[in-house]
Amino acid sequence: MGSQLGSAGLMLVNTLINIYLFLLMLRFLLQASRADYYNPISQAVVKVTQPVVKPLQSFLRPMGRIDLATLGAGFIIKALSIALIVQVAIGGLPPLGGIAIASVAALASAILKIYFFALIGMIILSWVAPNASHPGALLIMQLVEPIMAPVRRVIPPLGMIDLSPIVVFIVINLIDGIVVGSLTRAAGISGVLVGL
Repeated sequence: MGSQLGSAGLMLVNTLINIYLFLLMLRFLLQASRADYYNPISQAVVKVTQPVVKPLQSFLRPMGRIDLATLGAGFIIKALSIALIVQVAIGGLPPLGGIAIASVAALASAILKIYFFALIGMIILSWVAPNASHPGALLIMQLVEPIMAPVRRVIPPLGMIDLSPIVVFIVINLIDGIVVGSLTRAAGISGVLVGL
């Protein structure tokens, strides 16, 4: 009974950390895609993530569209959470290299999940409300457009059918399976403990 309760507690902590990591990576992607900063959803994401990003902004300056402070905050939070969860679950600390690799895998996984769900949202919006002006709809379009535009140049829409989302879904699944899977295996830490 106690071990089941402990497992449930670890799963809850891991889920909460992954939700916050999701918000950090959403902030990172919104800045990278130059989404509307004054959108109410963008403002909410910035407000929620600012307490952990602000201390790093003094020495991790953005490189163009890449917000290093947000990436650093996500990396640090995930690395600390992996170390804590592995310590509690197994009773020992894995090598620091394994924690670092698992943290990078978690960041990549969060970014891929954001794009995956944003693409689904974009597809649904294109069917039910193609010209929606809701802040959420606008943010989804601004987030997805930088990855869709290069694919649309190669595979233009065929009349009313746009095949570019299918190509992007395939690329996301390949990156997730090959890159994130390889990083997780290289870390030597169970994907369940990492939260993948």
